[in-house]
Amino acid sequence: MSETKKLSAFIKLFKQAIKGDQQDYTIGSIDKAIFLLAIPMILEMAMESTFAVVDVYFVSRLEDNDAVATIGLTESLLTLIYSLAMGLSMGAMAMVARRVGEKDIKSAEDAAGQALIVGLSISLLVSFVGILFSEDLLRLMGAHESLIENNSGYTKGMLTGNITIMMLFLINGIFRGAGDASIAMRSLWLANIVNMILDPIFIFGWGPIPAFGVVGAAIATNTGRGIGVVYQLYHLLKGKGLITIRVKHLKARLDLIRRLIVVSAGGTGQFLIGSASWIFLMRIISDFGSAALAGYTIAIRVIIFAILPAWGMANAAATLVGQNLGAGSPDRAEKSVWRAAFINMIFMAFVTVVFFSLAGPILRMFTTDEEALANGILCLQIVSLGYIFFSYGMVINQSFNGAGDTRTPTIISLFGFWIFQIPLAYLLAMWLEVGPLGVYLAVSIAESLMAIVGIIIFRQGKWKTVKI
Repeated sequence: MSETKKLSAFIKLFKQAIKGDQQDYTIGSIDKAIFLLAIPMILEMAMESTFAVVDVYFVSRLEDNDAVATIGLTESLLTLIYSLAMGLSMGAMAMVARRVGEKDIKSAEDAAGQALIVGLSISLLVSFVGILFSEDLLRLMGAHESLIENNSGYTKGMLTGNITIMMLFLINGIFRGAGDASIAMRSLWLANIVNMILDPIFIFGWGPIPAFGVVGAAIATNTGRGIGVVYQLYHLLKGKGLITIRVKHLKARLDLIRRLIVVSAGGTGQFLIGSASWIFLMRIISDFGSAALAGYTIAIRVIIFAILPAWGMANAAATLVGQNLGAGSPDRAEKSVWRAAFINMIFMAFVTVVFFSLAGPILRMFTTDEEALANGILCLQIVSLGYIFFSYGMVINQSFNGAGDTRTPTIISLFGFWIFQIPLAYLLAMWLEVGPLGVYLAVSIAESLMAIVGIIIFRQGKWKTVKI
């Protein structure tokens, strides 16, 4: 095939992926299936990561380390909500994907409806906590009183508006399970465009709108995500996609809710374990001052920006695993995983090179504080050392989840984060007085070891026999 024809074929396939035509991913070329699913999922995750970068970019223009640190501390708390949302979305995705693979669309819709009920219930409880205890939570995280007095409104706004986070993740999980990845992508694009427009308006003020400072970032983000959720619901309710939710699907069915919670529990546990470990790491970093905390916060935001697109590839692998197991094709499911992991590794290797060579220029876009900059550069470079292994680990773990085997990656996460990473970080940073560098080293080493363990267990193939 000539180069012109290859380019033409690629462009055609790319347009097909963005448009989101209905496909049967249980037959045909595995590479094509990965491409059609991964492109919108990668773009979706890129947009999710953009929320973090855009907020910290505009807030950093306030030239206030406390404001940036508030975002970092709040983000650590929000990771618990992300854990619940992502765990539930994983359970919904696995159940929907398995039913779609079995060609049982009615049961897939039933599972999706029950997932919405559970998600709404959880988000209301978190909003209640946010209204009453935001300041106490910041104090628990090690924030000093002036930070709490000036910036706690951001934390309260983000926790109270968590329903937009919960629904955005959950409904996109439903779309991914059904293979409608392009709708999930477009909802994040819309949410981010709104956030980018509103962030400077509400943070710095514009016309009759006063300058809300860091609180303005919460207003803009919740508004953007809320509009994204409205877009999702429009497609979920209008009946033109593979999955359509009606009123009958929103009547509680305890049998399905119980099954969904069982499947989601492992995924939620994985993210809760990981998120709680990040909170402990943030707590360790906070002992070294606001500049260190600000540098760490900015670096982590940049890291997330790079990692989340890679999670798009992992999510594509999970969808292929679920649908192919449902169709009775476990070997095709396994081949899809190894192929997706290899492609992911190439991408993350490129990111590692970029971070090592351009860490300074990248972080200078967010801060001019030399101490914060030095901490951020060190974090970016050290953590990226583990990306080669991590690229495989994230695909393998998501593939376990796509098969409904959420127990295995949960156990790996428990030992990797709590038994190894946190003690190692504390030992290096505090006891051996290495400082923040000790935390960065612990992250890179732990992520690499967890990836290796995941690969070894995945090769044993027990995930192929899980029933959901």
